[in-house]
Amino acid sequence: MPLERFIERLIFASRWLQAPLYVGLIVVMALLAAKFFQELVHLTAILWTLNEYRLVLAVLGLVDMVMVANLIVMVVISGYENFVSRLELDGVKDRLSWFGKLDAGSLKIKLASSIVAISSIHLLKAFLDVNEIPTEKLILLVVIHLTFIVSALMLAYLDKMLGQKNAQKDEA
Repeated sequence: MPLERFIERLIFASRWLQAPLYVGLIVVMALLAAKFFQELVHLTAILWTLNEYRLVLAVLGLVDMVMVANLIVMVVISGYENFVSRLELDGVKDRLSWFGKLDAGSLKIKLASSIVAISSIHLLKAFLDVNEIPTEKLILLVVIHLTFIVSALMLAYLDKMLGQKNAQKDEA
């Protein structure tokens, strides 16, 4: 039926609406890189006035930005490959080890793990600044972090269960 075929092709082609979103994330990563270097220059300028505690907090802020950038790279590359189109990079020598291996389920687990790592950095920063942060806020940060951990574990467990179920189907 021509109408049905048109609708199916339109639905399939709609995946390309995600491409500008991935380009937008690349722009966000460029902005994050600019902010990283701004903070690095600022840190360099005030380095000799900082005590060890403040230096560690500043370094954790930089590590946090790097973790967010890593997360963006994973989302852009894997998301584009899984949901838009294959990346044809046959001649590229420095392919990432996980390139082409992250399906939607694996991507979710990697994202959840990255969010846990980023949350860990924020929590560590809060603990290092424990005298400046109200106890209620610290408790809330711990609860949020534990929620991220439980969510990541549940995603990994569900992915493992689905993988085992699919493996059993394939054997039958």
